[in-house]
Amino acid sequence: MLGSHVGLQVLLLLVAYVLCSAIGLERQARRKSAGYRTHVLVGLGSCVFTLVSAYGFGAILDPDAPRDPTRIAAQIVSGIGFLGAGVIFKGSTTVRGLTTAASIWIAAAVGMACGAGMVAVALIVTAIYLVTLLLVAPLMRKLPGERRVTDLRVVYADGTGAMRKILELASENGFTTTFEGATKSVAEDGTTLIDAELRFLGSARVEDLVPALSEVQGMRSVGLRRGLAPYEEEDDE
Repeated sequence: MLGSHVGLQVLLLLVAYVLCSAIGLERQARRKSAGYRTHVLVGLGSCVFTLVSAYGFGAILDPDAPRDPTRIAAQIVSGIGFLGAGVIFKGSTTVRGLTTAASIWIAAAVGMACGAGMVAVALIVTAIYLVTLLLVAPLMRKLPGERRVTDLRVVYADGTGAMRKILELASENGFTTTFEGATKSVAEDGTTLIDAELRFLGSARVEDLVPALSEVQGMRSVGLRRGLAPYEEEDDE
């Protein structure tokens, strides 16, 4: 009895390994906190737990004893939730790791599907995952109207009203602006300079606003540093 399903169990484990490897390689290529190893281990572990719940107690329990293989599956779902939460990082305006956390859930689901013998479902889910992340997500980023965060570093002469003008230009062009910090210094000519970091949130291109900012009275320099889409991951997520 114990060895009657060994061949099938090994095959299902190998399928889980291959499919979760595909998911993990996609995350690894994007240099995410949870990469190839994590996804493979999550998938294989979920597959093993599912196989154990289905086959593991047949030899030690009375054939008439009630068994509920769904109990272990339910615990897998709960456990993966904690693991996924560990890769999510929330900043002041961004949340990183959501897609990676979701990919861990997918790896666990694929492993469970393989362990339950639902290989076709596991194959389809893996294919949909790869199509979504590799083909659809890049297209979504090209759609108009995406709100993005862009950081600007501006250096201007103190007392010239430059900051007020910067905020006016940002508002006129549909940006919400937050002040991230500033330092003071003195130029060689004795002018007090303000080196400020500003964060712009909007759907327009901040690059198109830079020329106008450069013409603001008292402005010495404008530096552009692209930020992240709010509540999205860096790569595409």
